[in-house]
Amino acid sequence: MFDGIEYRGYGQEKVEELAKYAQVPVWNGLTNEYHPTQMLADLLTIREHLGSLEGRKLVYMGDARYNMGNSLMVTCSKMGMHFVAAAPKKYFPNEKLIEECREFCKISGGTIDFNEDAFDAAKDADVIYTDVWVSMGEPDEVWEERIRDLTPYKVTMDIMNVAKKDAIFLHCLPAFHDLKTEIGKEMGEKFGLSEMEVTDEVFEKYSDVVFDEAENRMHTIKAVMAATLG
Repeated sequence: MFDGIEYRGYGQEKVEELAKYAQVPVWNGLTNEYHPTQMLADLLTIREHLGSLEGRKLVYMGDARYNMGNSLMVTCSKMGMHFVAAAPKKYFPNEKLIEECREFCKISGGTIDFNEDAFDAAKDADVIYTDVWVSMGEPDEVWEERIRDLTPYKVTMDIMNVAKKDAIFLHCLPAFHDLKTEIGKEMGEKFGLSEMEVTDEVFEKYSDVVFDEAENRMHTIKAVMAATLG
């Protein structure tokens, strides 16, 4: 009844089981562990704005244990880029995946690093990247813990000023940078914050890049479909 399936859900094992039995192409649109289609959009955006990928330094600010941190680390290590996760140690990716990525780096010439000092991590970065700290539906105590732990890694203009002059900011959206959305307003009322993982100043300055990134999701997913539906 259909020629392909894009799965967007929770466990990675579910999309892999679906791909095993579906008998049509299955694309991973997002799981808890990985977000590969977002990576294609991100690489296209970096290339469009900076001209190249190899040797570029990408710093991910925040919780690097899940899909975005994992996928950016894998992608950078395969593309010869320099990946840095800026976070408290308990928010670093799992050691097994780190070791796999170190093997990729031996082939590509890329590097991966981890730094608990946000400003030191951001030095000479080409790309500063962040994502929301908490998923919708998680309990308030999780929000409180993440806000407490990750506020030092909020992307501010001070962070961007440590990066290269032509550095770009990326965010896979939605972003909690103001109180103009329903969820943003709720966040503000609960936790007394007007912005969370990125300041409104940074988001607005780099919004053209972030929205190019969002548009590129469409173009790159179309390319994946064209390549796999033949």
